[in-house]
Amino acid sequence: MKKHNICHLVFLLLLLPDPSIHAQEIPLPEHPRPDFQRAQWQNLNGTWAFAFDAQDKGIQEGWTEGETVFDKTILVPFPWGSNLSGIQDEADIGWYQREIIIDQSWQGKRIFLTVGASDWETSIWLDGTFLGKHQGGYVPFSFELTDHVKFGEAQKLIIRADDARREFTLYGKQGYGNARGIWQTVYLEARGNDYLDALHFAPDIDNNKVKVTAYLSEPSDDDISLSLTITGPADPINHQAIMPAGKNRIRFDIDIPDPRLWNLEDPYLYEVEAVLGEDVVRSYFGMRKISVVNLPGTDYPYIALNDEPVYLQLALDQSYHPDGFYTFPSDQFMKEEIIRSKSIGLNGIRTHIKVEVPRKLYWADKLGLLVMEDLPNSWGEPDEKMRSESAYTLRGMIKRDYNHPSIFSYVIFNETWGLYSKTGTDENGRDRREYLPETQYWVASMYYLAKSLDETRLVEDNSICCGRGHTETDINSWHSYLPGWEWDNYLKNLTEQTYEGSTFNFENGFQQGKQPNINSECGNVWGYEGSTGDVDWSWDYHRMINTFRTYPRVGGWLYTEHHDVINEWNGYWRFDRTEKMNGLGEIMEGMSLRDLHADVYLSTGVDICKTVNGGEHIEVPLYLSVMTGKQIGADLNISYELSFTNYIGETEKYSSGSLKIAYTPWMQKPLEPLTVKVPDMAGVATLKLKVTDRNGQILHRNFMHFEIISDQKIPGVTVLSIPADRFSRAGWSKRHWNILDGRKVNGAGQGFFQYTIPIPEDVSSKGIKEAFFLVEVSAKECFVKDQQEYEKDQDFMRGSRVAPSANPNAYPMTDEQLYPSEIAVSIDGREVYSATLPDDPADHRGVLSWHHQLKDRKLREAGSYGYLIKVPVKKVMLKNALEKGELMVQLRTRGEGGMAVYGKQFGRYPLDPSFVLKR
Repeated sequence: MKKHNICHLVFLLLLLPDPSIHAQEIPLPEHPRPDFQRAQWQNLNGTWAFAFDAQDKGIQEGWTEGETVFDKTILVPFPWGSNLSGIQDEADIGWYQREIIIDQSWQGKRIFLTVGASDWETSIWLDGTFLGKHQGGYVPFSFELTDHVKFGEAQKLIIRADDARREFTLYGKQGYGNARGIWQTVYLEARGNDYLDALHFAPDIDNNKVKVTAYLSEPSDDDISLSLTITGPADPINHQAIMPAGKNRIRFDIDIPDPRLWNLEDPYLYEVEAVLGEDVVRSYFGMRKISVVNLPGTDYPYIALNDEPVYLQLALDQSYHPDGFYTFPSDQFMKEEIIRSKSIGLNGIRTHIKVEVPRKLYWADKLGLLVMEDLPNSWGEPDEKMRSESAYTLRGMIKRDYNHPSIFSYVIFNETWGLYSKTGTDENGRDRREYLPETQYWVASMYYLAKSLDETRLVEDNSICCGRGHTETDINSWHSYLPGWEWDNYLKNLTEQTYEGSTFNFENGFQQGKQPNINSECGNVWGYEGSTGDVDWSWDYHRMINTFRTYPRVGGWLYTEHHDVINEWNGYWRFDRTEKMNGLGEIMEGMSLRDLHADVYLSTGVDICKTVNGGEHIEVPLYLSVMTGKQIGADLNISYELSFTNYIGETEKYSSGSLKIAYTPWMQKPLEPLTVKVPDMAGVATLKLKVTDRNGQILHRNFMHFEIISDQKIPGVTVLSIPADRFSRAGWSKRHWNILDGRKVNGAGQGFFQYTIPIPEDVSSKGIKEAFFLVEVSAKECFVKDQQEYEKDQDFMRGSRVAPSANPNAYPMTDEQLYPSEIAVSIDGREVYSATLPDDPADHRGVLSWHHQLKDRKLREAGSYGYLIKVPVKKVMLKNALEKGELMVQLRTRGEGGMAVYGKQFGRYPLDPSFVLKR
């Protein structure tokens, strides 16, 4: 587990750089756009001379001439201030300088410099000659060098980036790490005298053709021949077209016989070579269709890929890197990002508040992962400058990313950020801000702008939250962050208000049509008072997914999030992409997140742990949700096993059974409840469910727990227990305290807990075969929240920093970094046992810690648990204890690792610290 102490307040920004960066001659050497690539190009990434210009004096002092010696170096294309750039963030304006040499072989071509992205105002000079200025932070731009090139000679290239904050710019979530200056690949390329400015492919699988639109940067004086060669699974397809004189755009269709469709299992890409005179561009496209169809057997509209419904299981992808911020360290890293999502069974991501790096989109295309692409937001008001910036970036994003088959939708605004106008002040003198009707109609116009630029994809006007609604949209999306136990009531209310003509979740004057209803942000991170901080997300996640699958009117969900960032630690992975452990496989063998994302899903509803009486017959609700059209046989087999852990930590298989269910594709059906009898003994039972096909192939696993209350005793066993908080003595170098009315006790630093367990007079040594002390105990890290008050009202979007464990709700989830503690156990003053407690873990295995949380939107060390320690009590010690009428046990740490002791209603095991006598 991460050591989240005070000195780690900024640890996310201090992680070591990706070692792959040093293995490359230049960073990110690959062509940045496999979808639009010329053969003659030169990558300018690498080390550049650099200088800050805090007083904005560079232009006046002639830095543009290339004679000024810059005092720093920067590694392009990483934004200044990021670790990978090699320099700190010292000013709003930065100057870059390097020499370039244009090869003699490029003579006769037009030479351009392209910057993939630079934030915000970027000006460029070559040998002192001004080439141009670009304003914007996310889309590529090019300036022509042709008239100024000296082939074969060194020339000085100067770039000035002014990234001063402007309220109208699309700053997005750069508070996580500023994209300062250049943050995507810079390169030179040779183009023909007449050249392609863009080449768009719109697949039409209904008619076995692709619609092509070719663009020039300006109309040509003469007719120009355009030749396309498409390489696919069969013979190459050749097509000739003519770009007429005086035109800068041409459209035509190309037949694609027997097309091999792009889908998530077979993401096939057709490769293209386009020749326009002397200009040659390589590109690709996928034959696929994005549309809306009804879920078979229902009138529920679903987003569809190739006319088949897709139950969306997506992650919010902040698309940040701790060392490069917006910029990833290597192409391999971007590829692995896509692989990570697919590895846990997701079928898509939402690249959040960022126009994504093209090579990451390429890997989504290549490996088969759906993408929702966001337009970044401003944090100012929706004035004319902001509207112009948004429209410009939207146009540039769609122009650049049109050919990526992975992209199925565009999200123009998020949670109404940047759409509120100041309309006055309230009685306390604070600004009053409103989402004005005039702004709402402008948002609707942005929807129509996006549709006019790309008719092949869905468009979302505003991914809504916090009481706001949609205007014009293709997707009826919504955000909700809730504790796990609230999901059933929430979805019941939402689905009852989801129908054509409903005004629910729409602004005044707008209403629902036949749009798919999907969740576009969910999880528990903001579901608790003041958010969760770093906490086990898997418990609430399990409850949430169980519930979503019983409401098929909702066509999918989007979990926040793929990886941690500086203010949200509920990612599937840490910010540095190391693993978190959810504990599912330790509860049920073979189970993983893929089971919670399975096409065939057996839900037991929102409750995954219930308190029941011993010996009770329990009716377990079952709901079978099938989100696939695959024919996998006439029947499914559901097998179950009830395992039981008693109050001295012994586990056994209690009962099992199976049943057959008739199968049809896309079925959504409540089944007859499963009746199980639980043991008549105190403990925890786990019902493990498995769905298999007729060949025994496992399709899905799931489980739920029962906390059993019973006074029945284990025959031949005497258990003398004491609550965890009833220690007789304690001493700790930092502090010790109780959790949730003493269900757990914590000791931080170096110290001990001592328990004195009374032994009744009627307990004798006669017939005792085994005696031992039993306790659940873990290491105890002293988190930031354990040491100081949490500072509220953080503005993370603008750069606030806080430790992951500072939030009062936090208890950092189990991950790759362990926090061990060495302990010694003494009985009656004599050390008899020692062990290393591996960690201070918190995940799904902390069943009782989660089950006994109060429903007040606050968390108290949820999911935390320990390790079961069994300390033998020798005969002489047993004799002494019986004579004294008590057993004195001391648990002491040998270092500063701390210790937590768990009672029977907290942690993993249903037991208090206990003296156990077996006869």
